Amino acid sequence: MGDFYQGGMVATLHNLVDRPLEDLEADLVEFSKSRPMTLVLPSLFSELRAQALEDIIQHLRKVPYLSEIVIGLDRADAEEFAEAVKYFGRLPQHHRILWNDGPRLKALDRRLQDEGLAPQEPGKGRNAWYCLGYVLASGRGKAIALHDCDIVTYERLLPARLFYPIANPGFSYEFCKGYYARVTDTSINGRVSRLLVTPLVRSLKKIYPNTDYLDYLDSFRYPLAGEFSMQADVVGDLRIPSDWGLEIGLLSEVYRNYSSNRLCQVDIADRYDHKHQDLSEHDDGGGLSKMSIDITKAVFRKLAINGAVFSNETFRSIKATYYRTALDFVEMYYNDARMNGLNLDIHREEQAIELFAANIVKAGNIFLENPMETPFIPSWNRVVSAIPTILEDLKAAVEADREEFAGRE
Repeated sequence: MGDFYQGGMVATLHNLVDRPLEDLEADLVEFSKSRPMTLVLPSLFSELRAQALEDIIQHLRKVPYLSEIVIGLDRADAEEFAEAVKYFGRLPQHHRILWNDGPRLKALDRRLQDEGLAPQEPGKGRNAWYCLGYVLASGRGKAIALHDCDIVTYERLLPARLFYPIANPGFSYEFCKGYYARVTDTSINGRVSRLLVTPLVRSLKKIYPNTDYLDYLDSFRYPLAGEFSMQADVVGDLRIPSDWGLEIGLLSEVYRNYSSNRLCQVDIADRYDHKHQDLSEHDDGGGLSKMSIDITKAVFRKLAINGAVFSNETFRSIKATYYRTALDFVEMYYNDARMNGLNLDIHREEQAIELFAANIVKAGNIFLENPMETPFIPSWNRVVSAIPTILEDLKAAVEADREEFAGRE
């Protein structure tokens, strides 16, 4: 049960009274008459073999207010795409699958590469970007939401609460971020958000006081949540990061484009869990280690855009301030866990902090060596300006893939 506290620069919409799902969905059905809703699901083919996505599909089949579901499918060959067509064919809603590794979408990607407009890295950012492009091409949805396909605690309440602030025509929000407690029956999770992002932002506020952007980031209860919703007209202007800085990058983009009173966060789940990344202490190219570097670079990059000046000495000061701040947070989390009968391994927590502290300096060095790095994928408005037919071509490619494989269901 959430509290009603409003803190920071963005509105927080709580789960105060456990309003019945049926009431929420009845409102959403009414809202859908003026604001049809599209749900985006970036997925790996391997997730089709997992119970999490199976449970998600079973829940979504009963959702009455969706006008469209757009699935981005990565790492699938022709046989696997045919399997995906059958797998998602159980959805009663209008739905389309983007076969990102298929010949048609790969050809379209090469056209964008030739213009210097294509995503440079594979991953969720690239997948989500193409899905959002298809949403623009389809034109079916005015309220758009996205969530992951590996949520093992999924319930129908999650998309209902995620859509509500954007779909309600009486609200003025343009962008909504989901949040939740990353807690299971036995432990507190969410190490990167708890042990990196919040302590880092609090540390940066000491070094760069009176910085609105840092106050803004500090307003979000779970800044790394992969669930968000937005009005369709937001999509065209978004530049989506292609690395692990996706969530922070999106928050930075809407901060740049919209007043804070047009942004909100909403409690979407009493419990939330998904697959966990390894810490990867000895591999900066994977797991939480790479994630921490990419996220930290994204924050530094935005601060630099706002006029912050960095040096090697600055990054050493940030590391020292972060390390002390993060250790203080461990004590708070440990006490919170104990009071709630949960487990928290202090040794593993401090190991993560030591890794993140070292990676703050690594991220700083990377930034200083390449300050002009632009990991953002261009906005769809820019792409359309360069290739006016691109959205029609994307839609045609998706439809052609569907028609070719429909007979194999």
